[in-house]
Amino acid sequence: MSERQPPRDEDANLCRLGRAVIEVETEAVHALASRIDADFARACRHMLACEGRVVVLGMGKSGHIGGKIAATLASTGTPAFFVHPGEASHGDLGMITPRDVVLALSNSGETDEITTILPLIKRLSVPLIALTGRPESTMARSASVHLDVSVAEEACPLGLAPTASTTAALAMGDALAVALLEARGFTREDFARSHPGGRLGRRLLLRIEDIMHGGERIPRVQAETPLGEALVEMTNKGLGMTAVVDAEGHLLGVFTDGDLRRALDREVDVHRTRVDAVMTRGGRTITRDRLAAEALALMENHGINALPVVDEQRRIVGALNMHDLLRAGVV
Repeated sequence: MSERQPPRDEDANLCRLGRAVIEVETEAVHALASRIDADFARACRHMLACEGRVVVLGMGKSGHIGGKIAATLASTGTPAFFVHPGEASHGDLGMITPRDVVLALSNSGETDEITTILPLIKRLSVPLIALTGRPESTMARSASVHLDVSVAEEACPLGLAPTASTTAALAMGDALAVALLEARGFTREDFARSHPGGRLGRRLLLRIEDIMHGGERIPRVQAETPLGEALVEMTNKGLGMTAVVDAEGHLLGVFTDGDLRRALDREVDVHRTRVDAVMTRGGRTITRDRLAAEALALMENHGINALPVVDEQRRIVGALNMHDLLRAGVV
């Protein structure tokens, strides 16, 4: 039995409702721009001066947004963590120290679990930054700095489910995090160090020595080696090339798949021809302390698939190819 296809007007209505939500939330975020003012700067100053961590509080949907804000702050150079305010009054308040800053979220500004612990936060004399939708609320009036994240309406047609209000709070949290990132001079390398498992971390932190082939796995032959033996070395080591070195291990050139094809086109004798007669002299190289991402750029820019790794005296110390970069997640 075939599945009933919904009428086209039902699909059109669903799309209309979806677009309406996006429009309402877009307006809510757009309205925040005019509120990036002196209070916003004061909030940033409190967090920049914080000698401890930013402790983020929020209940329900605001708690979910608070967790995201804490994670964004922590990953962009501002130490932060989330504390459930319901648990705070049952022991977790001990996680807040006089060196911290508290960032509390509540659309109403009257969340019982947060207002209950306001006197305790005050007793610690820590700055309290409140993100609420009501400047006249208890939380707003108790805060060191209040950031207005009110919205004209929720995207929910019932006006009940937190939608535009949580989007606005999240956007304000992102604004704080990025402003602090810039003020601290936080760099791509700093970001990578806090995300070592991500692709950016691998691109910015992984070095040649971490992925290169070394020791007996390096394809290399002497300059006088017959071409046939060089081909065997290249095949056995599986990097698509072999380094050609002198008696002290200094790199003279490389013999690649391309060199082999050119040699065969010339119908050279693979048993009698020395490899240095058909190799690419010099060739592109890289040192072991360089970033793996630099090797990728070098290979892409020059249309090559493998690189010898050399030291300051151009002695061969390793080798790698594009497959190594792929396995390492750099590509």
